[in-house]
Amino acid sequence: MKNILALFALILLTSCEDVVDIDLDTAAPKLVIDANILWKKGTSGNEQRIKLSTTTGFYSTEIPTVSGATVFITNSSATVFTFTEIIPNTGEYICTNFIPVVNENYTLTVIVNGITYTAIQTLLATPDIDSVEQTTVEGIGGDLLQVKFFFQDNGLEDNNYLIIVKKSDEVIPELGAVSDEFFQGNQMFGFYSDDELEAGDQLTFGLQGMSLRYYNYINKLINIVGSTGNPFATPPATLRGNIINQTDANNFPLGYFHMSEVDTEEYTIQ
Repeated sequence: MKNILALFALILLTSCEDVVDIDLDTAAPKLVIDANILWKKGTSGNEQRIKLSTTTGFYSTEIPTVSGATVFITNSSATVFTFTEIIPNTGEYICTNFIPVVNENYTLTVIVNGITYTAIQTLLATPDIDSVEQTTVEGIGGDLLQVKFFFQDNGLEDNNYLIIVKKSDEVIPELGAVSDEFFQGNQMFGFYSDDELEAGDQLTFGLQGMSLRYYNYINKLINIVGSTGNPFATPPATLRGNIINQTDANNFPLGYFHMSEVDTEEYTIQ
């Protein structure tokens, strides 16, 4: 009887290691336009990139790229900045003569398979990161390191900010969206804490200005990502950006046309 029970347990344990592929429905691919035009302070900002891809099945290990598209940005003076797929089949379109101007209005145009997609955006200003402060607080499991970077809000206008923090040993940065609604004209800060932070760890802080619509978009995106811990969960909604399909508005692409100055600061944990 003991041998039979042992054999039965072994069979159960072995069966738990089987890979189960569930037959999932796959929707028709949607175009994804990654058009973040960022002007890093202290640079000319002349080189910019736009990435085109499509959605794919849940089990796919590759993201399909989109080649052969026409991509350009036009400013208010009708100057055209052309983006070219220099390396074939990468879906990455590059412009090397872009001219960024704060508060200038730009129009993005993407033409794929005869369909035109457009979006209009203003290149927003971003404050300088003034300083970085590290503190140690008492946590439940012991001391906890907290790091803040400070910047000055412009009190003459309503502003929203995208805060980015990337740890050197992590591939994906953490994002946060903040508004100056309760901090108009005051010093503001971005905040990062991790119970695994140690002396010598490298952090990169990033700060971008953003429109109210992009602020709402990013907040929804963060909520969607945070609410789908189950790999088989369905996102609560398809997040719509600001890019319009001129042929069929209901068949909108995914992604967003965003433009901003960006300031960054490197910091080493003490």
